[in-house]
Amino acid sequence: MSTDVSAWSQSEDVKMTRKTALSIAATVLVAALALALPRLVTDYVLSAILVPFLALALAAIGQNLVTGYAGQLSVGSAAFMSVGAFAAYDLHLHVPSIPLLVSFAFGGFIAAVTGALFGLPSLRIRGFYLVASTLAAQFFIEWLFTKVGWFSGNSASGVIMAPPLVVAGLDFSSPGGHYWLSLLVVVPLAILGRNLVQGRVGRAWMAVRDMEIAAAIVGVPTRRAKLLAFAIGSFYCGVAGALWAFAYLGTVEPHGFDLDRSFQILFIAILGGLGSVVGPFLGAAFVVLFPIALDNVAGGALGSVVDPGLLENVEKIIFGSLVILFLVKQPAGLARLAAIAWTRLCRVALRE
Repeated sequence: MSTDVSAWSQSEDVKMTRKTALSIAATVLVAALALALPRLVTDYVLSAILVPFLALALAAIGQNLVTGYAGQLSVGSAAFMSVGAFAAYDLHLHVPSIPLLVSFAFGGFIAAVTGALFGLPSLRIRGFYLVASTLAAQFFIEWLFTKVGWFSGNSASGVIMAPPLVVAGLDFSSPGGHYWLSLLVVVPLAILGRNLVQGRVGRAWMAVRDMEIAAAIVGVPTRRAKLLAFAIGSFYCGVAGALWAFAYLGTVEPHGFDLDRSFQILFIAILGGLGSVVGPFLGAAFVVLFPIALDNVAGGALGSVVDPGLLENVEKIIFGSLVILFLVKQPAGLARLAAIAWTRLCRVALRE
């Protein structure tokens, strides 16, 4: 009997070792692909697809921290992105010698403070009432940056050019540089977010999300946890806003962070999978890449016989229908599908 138990234990140890090796190999493969992409794709793909993909994924991580982990409904992500973008720009405007990454961090910090202020109603209200509160933040912040010229350096148009992208003396102004800068910002913050949700703070957020009253009874500081979720989530959105304005648009203007952008980020978080750090990347890939693929397929097949305006509306209908179908069939998001696929792959690889 003891021999059977020992053999079973050794078999399980071997499987765990192989699974760990598979995880490491997958991580190395993804990292190698990310590093090799500038040599494999065109400048257009780098600047018009991959850079916004990374910025939106970062913003969706912030949305996920607030909604997916802490359970607080928010539709003001784009407003906090604009706070980060304008704060980073104004710091560069008044302190030209400030390092670029420091200005990004400053923009994230100001966005965190703003997010915590607009998160104060979460201490009293929840659900759709909280949605209305964060919606007010979206409209108020957009109005503020439009009407108060100081934030845009008193520009007559309200549209201002982003400063040069230079980090430690290295110029990141090329399309490849925009991509490398985005990776330099997004990857460490994604790893930080993953470690955060696996620690004490993340467990407090999930306790508040699952049953706030029970969490308060067992000693979880629910009020602090909710405000911290808004602050940290807004920090991520603020940094993403600075990255979106500096590395992608090249301009900083309030209408680039409107309500449609907030809904886009919310949909990315939901499609990718709430309560997952990998989910925002999958959701951003779906939202950014799928419409482009659909446009190329539909344009190639029907572009010569169908009116372009009608074709665009048909593409939107197809995309929206697929989103609804996907949410009905797999409400846990793309992260759940990826987890199922990974589990099956591990079973095949570990099968003796």
